[in-house]
Order: sequence, then structure tokens, then C-alpha cells
Amino acid sequence: MKLYTNMPEALKSFYRQELLQAKIEFDKKHYQQSWRHLERAHILGQPYPVAHTAVHWKMLKFGIKIKNGKEIIGQIPRLLAGGVKSFVGKIPVGNTGGANVPPLQPMEIPDELLSTINRTKNL
Repeated sequence: MKLYTNMPEALKSFYRQELLQAKIEFDKKHYQQSWRHLERAHILGQPYPVAHTAVHWKMLKFGIKIKNGKEIIGQIPRLLAGGVKSFVGKIPVGNTGGANVPPLQPMEIPDELLSTINRTKNL
């Protein structure tokens, strides 16, 4: 069994850019766009425990800030279990991480993110 720990350096900049864009859009009150960037950061960070947990923490804070009870309740178990699942390599690949999708449902990764993931694996 392969244990995942740290995100490759080459992928970190893309992950951080998604988180930065989420904050920028949130500050403009563009909540839908902000959430989309959190979902993209989730897809990129999902295989890595710290990054995966950090995105769920940001998703929980998002839910609190916009007073979305479903998201708040949905993020708590994801926050508690997501990093562990990443550590042992048992993630639903491509899952966007929000309470609006089943937590164990694999999803198709958008082409540009898949390209980024594949490209950074070889660096």
C-alpha cells in the first residue's frame, strides 16, 4: 500500500492559486466563483492529507460565513476523515468535496486539471 504524504512541489503552485482565487472571489462576494475554486483546489489536493484537510477546513469556513447549514454539517465528517483517506490512498478521485455531492462518489476530473496533474507528476 502506498502512503501519500506531501504534495509535489510542482503541483503546489496550482493548488495555492486556486485557494487564492477562492479568497479573491469571496472578498468580491462572488460566492459561486469562490466555491468553484475551492472545488478545484479540493481535486488537486485530495490525494495529499494536509492539502485535503486544509481545503475541507476552508469549505467549512465558507459554509459558516455564508450561513449554509447543509455545508457546515456536510463538511464536519469530511474534515475529520478526508486527510486519513488521503494518507492511505483511498479517495474518490475527482470528487469536488462539497456537501452537494456524496463524499465517496468518484467524479470526472475536468480536462485542464487532469492535464495539470499529469504534467506536474513528471516534473
